[in-house]
Amino acid sequence: MAKFFLILHVLAAVIAIGPVAVAASMFPPALRRAQAGPDDSAALATLRTLNRICRVYAVAGLAVPAFGFTTASALGVLGDAWLIVSIVLTAVAAAVLALLILPAQHRAVAAAGTPGFGLLVPARIAMPTGVFNVLWAAVTIVMIVRPGSTTGA
Repeated sequence: MAKFFLILHVLAAVIAIGPVAVAASMFPPALRRAQAGPDDSAALATLRTLNRICRVYAVAGLAVPAFGFTTASALGVLGDAWLIVSIVLTAVAAAVLALLILPAQHRAVAAAGTPGFGLLVPARIAMPTGVFNVLWAAVTIVMIVRPGSTTGA
């Protein structure tokens, strides 16, 4: 059963976190394009679509820790240091997404077509997005390497 939950955990991570990482990374350049052509309806539609992808898949991403805890419990590794580190990194990544990236994207989409739209700084969305992606890369590395693990897998 542990292998089944591990498969679900990995699939959820790939299917839910991957699109968020890609769409969030595409948002700042799309914002620059939309600012360069404020009357470009396609550029504004792209911003809205990327923001929607991030919001929808962020909710779907809640399955990742759910399956992760189930898998860890089945493997009996809930107290292992590598797992605790990955949980903390995951929580920080979720906080960056929920508290920095999504609100900034929402403000950008809401400001589209207003006089203040050109004043938004795409780098202020790009930086937390880079942090989010690095955190997920670190989680992936910790989950694969599992330093200190004694399970032999």
